[in-house]
Amino acid sequence: MNRITFLSLIAGSLAAPQIVEAAQSAQKVALYANVGNELIHYDVDVDKAELIRKGSVKLPASVQYAWPHASRRYLYVATSSSASGYGPAGTEHHVTAFRIDPATGALTQHGEPIKLPTRPIHMTTDIPSENILVAFNTPSALRVYRINKDVTPGEEVKQPGPIDAAIFAHQVRVTPDNKHVVLVARGNEGTKEKPEDPGFLKVYEYNNGVLSNLTTIAPDSGRNFGPRHLDFHPTKPWMYLLIETQNKMYTYKMDGGKIQPDIAYRADTLLEPNNIRARQAASAVHVHPNGRFLYGSNRAQETVDYQGRKVFKGGENSIVVYEINQTTGEPKPIQHIETRAIHPRTFHIHPSGRLLVAQHNLPVDVREGDAVKTVPAGLSVFRIGDDGKLTFVRKYDFDVGKSAMWWMGMVPL
Repeated sequence: MNRITFLSLIAGSLAAPQIVEAAQSAQKVALYANVGNELIHYDVDVDKAELIRKGSVKLPASVQYAWPHASRRYLYVATSSSASGYGPAGTEHHVTAFRIDPATGALTQHGEPIKLPTRPIHMTTDIPSENILVAFNTPSALRVYRINKDVTPGEEVKQPGPIDAAIFAHQVRVTPDNKHVVLVARGNEGTKEKPEDPGFLKVYEYNNGVLSNLTTIAPDSGRNFGPRHLDFHPTKPWMYLLIETQNKMYTYKMDGGKIQPDIAYRADTLLEPNNIRARQAASAVHVHPNGRFLYGSNRAQETVDYQGRKVFKGGENSIVVYEINQTTGEPKPIQHIETRAIHPRTFHIHPSGRLLVAQHNLPVDVREGDAVKTVPAGLSVFRIGDDGKLTFVRKYDFDVGKSAMWWMGMVPL
């Protein structure tokens, strides 16, 4: 090896992270967000932190969740005509496949929808996208559906025995090794009329669509434990679980692909955990693509009467940013930033790690002095700095009418 070649290799190795980041930023990414049964497609301009609307498709009912095929050429969308929570039950529940144009991100329906028995609250595919896993909240259930050779959703996989789905399933995820499935069952907060329903993590062994009950993770038998969403670290054996009803972020270690039952670390999600002005409900969680940072969303939307109108009672609608200790996995909060709207139900991070978009599902009236203004539903766009912290850039307002924004996500093309 001569001197010029040697120096060129050194320069290339030093520039590699910047080259990778630039390539990821330049990669075309489609953002999809729903209003009711309409799924809207946007281009994402990372440098300008802009969303450019391109088109939309209609679904059989309101969008509940969506998940891309491992090839990133197809998107599976779960829909339902049921109301959220324990609201009125509808009759239309489906999974529909869409083909993603690799050049533009435009969606085209691919085959016919499959019918589901009740409202799907969350869905995913297994790691190779051979099966679709769907979580149902009421009654709580977990079902698996084959993905056909033509990539359309297919028949339900018959399970060898009953699947214990606990109470109010809210999310299903497959472990990175594709050997286990985790169902996050939130339970229900207690009221004056009804005691608390405990929350659980139900863990199953997984083999080509077949589930076997393995273990239950439930601190204090599931009391004061209302888990909602989890995410896995991209390279380390760590799992992060957002606790909706207690506004906590729990860290779990994994060993050989199995989740260890003890909570490794606990952290607050709220900036002022001792100043709760109205019901707070932690929502979504995502690990940054580089594995150094962790993000969670806080929601508040309760109202009080003011001059004949229902106005926001107060509380934190924010994104909390944690720095992850790369040796232990412990997350430490480094920022709380308001999202400039009410109820950030979900958010997503651009694959480049330079942009975060949060979705707010409904308009809410807010008091400003003696006046009242309406804060619309919409999408808030943030830049992500090298230190993981967020800077608000802009918000796109939506008139959702009698519908709601319920899901949003980004897919690299």
